[in-house]
Amino acid sequence: MITTDRMAAVDANAAALGIPRKQLMESSGNAVARAVRTVAEPGATVALCCGRGNNGGDAFVAARFLSAYDVGVTLLGRPESIRTDIARENWDALAEAELPTKTVTDSADLSLGDPDVVVDAMLGSGATGRLREPERSAARAINANDATVVSVDVPSGIDADTGDPTGAPDGNSIGGADDLTGAATADSTGASGDAPILVEADGVVTFHDAKPGLDALDATVTVADIGIPRAAERFTGPGDLLGISRDPNSHKGDNGEVLVVGGGPYTGAPSLTARAALRAGADLVSVACPETVAREIQGFSADLIVRDLPGDRLGPNHLDRVRDLAAGTDAVVLGPGLGDSDGTADFVRAFLAAYDGRAVVDADALRVVPEIDTDADLICTPHQGELVAMGGETADDPDERGELVRSFAGELGHTLLVKGAYDVVTDGDDLRLNRTGNPGMTVGGTGDVLAGAVGALAAQTDAFRGAVAGAYVTGTAGDLVADERGYGLVATDVIDRLPEAMRDA
Repeated sequence: MITTDRMAAVDANAAALGIPRKQLMESSGNAVARAVRTVAEPGATVALCCGRGNNGGDAFVAARFLSAYDVGVTLLGRPESIRTDIARENWDALAEAELPTKTVTDSADLSLGDPDVVVDAMLGSGATGRLREPERSAARAINANDATVVSVDVPSGIDADTGDPTGAPDGNSIGGADDLTGAATADSTGASGDAPILVEADGVVTFHDAKPGLDALDATVTVADIGIPRAAERFTGPGDLLGISRDPNSHKGDNGEVLVVGGGPYTGAPSLTARAALRAGADLVSVACPETVAREIQGFSADLIVRDLPGDRLGPNHLDRVRDLAAGTDAVVLGPGLGDSDGTADFVRAFLAAYDGRAVVDADALRVVPEIDTDADLICTPHQGELVAMGGETADDPDERGELVRSFAGELGHTLLVKGAYDVVTDGDDLRLNRTGNPGMTVGGTGDVLAGAVGALAAQTDAFRGAVAGAYVTGTAGDLVADERGYGLVATDVIDRLPEAMRDA
């Protein structure tokens, strides 16, 4: 099973692996044509009802594979409003091939005729909200037709993740589909304008993997392999950043507030972490540190907000103050530059035992995680030596190491991002490997940069996704530096390339 959001990420990751989206559309369209052949003999009449996105593009391709049939393609909307280049190219190919097409810009002009098969390719799995015109009238026409209906990816009007009608109030499940479509038919006579409508499909061709909501359908569901490789799901990629973006109408603080708790024996580490969090998109970043190093940390960057704490090491006496600071933030990064004194370890234990927010735990703070019972949502970022010190196991083979880390994450009940040539990211259930990055990133400080980037991204999304995205963009930033300068990079070079790594993803 794969959700809509994850499918979009996998699709983008496949493109980044060098598999053109146009090639995937060709495979999808071929799969739709195969499905039509299973329900109709050559010579049958096939009406393809197409939207202006890639779902419609799949059907444009399918029409070319149905030369043994009497095919007609209807586009709902104007050709110039087709939303993607690859869908538009395949629409243009129909004209060049002299296949029969027509466009519908007014619902009153919609007519499917009397086909043997209707292909519903209006809206794909990413669609939200109730059907609008002309799709709404097209769905009514499809349901009123006696033809066999084959939907592309998901029946139009159905949420692929839940099986509910799109835009329906909570609790209106597909179990009420007959009532909904009946009400929608009444809508055509003006009796019920608010009822959601959905296409009643006899068969569905979905791609790459099954979608959760399709189980609820009274339809034959076929999962078509369209050539997306396992690597698109196994490895991180640009698709893992989808949905992590700034709202044009956002205000200061809307894109994440991060508190870095660290410093004492070291000053560079918390500064690197905090600056990385800013470059990875956090709006506000504060550093809580001992007063003896506060001036030095502030001196690294005027962009940082430094909260000084009495003394030269963090200890249990700082607990209340740090808890107050953490309460107003979206994520805490705990550990950079803290050191390993007994008092500091006691502080980490007490803080995590009392904290119930999201925290990235790094460096010397990691060793106490297995000992504590916490309601916090933790992302632990050990290297392999630190993982073993925590009680985990490792292996040379990436897949074997991934399964060992997955098992340990399940025991801990937290997300793990284990650094290595292939980073392993898992919450005990889902697992990704990250292969961005290079040997130049063994230089000191890059782990602090990673912790900051993960903190910023985890402040905007869930812990696992933040860890996956953080690993990907930090490694990508390091690769951008290495491509330009070779392996003589330093941690601050990586920080400076984080925005570019996120932009180019």
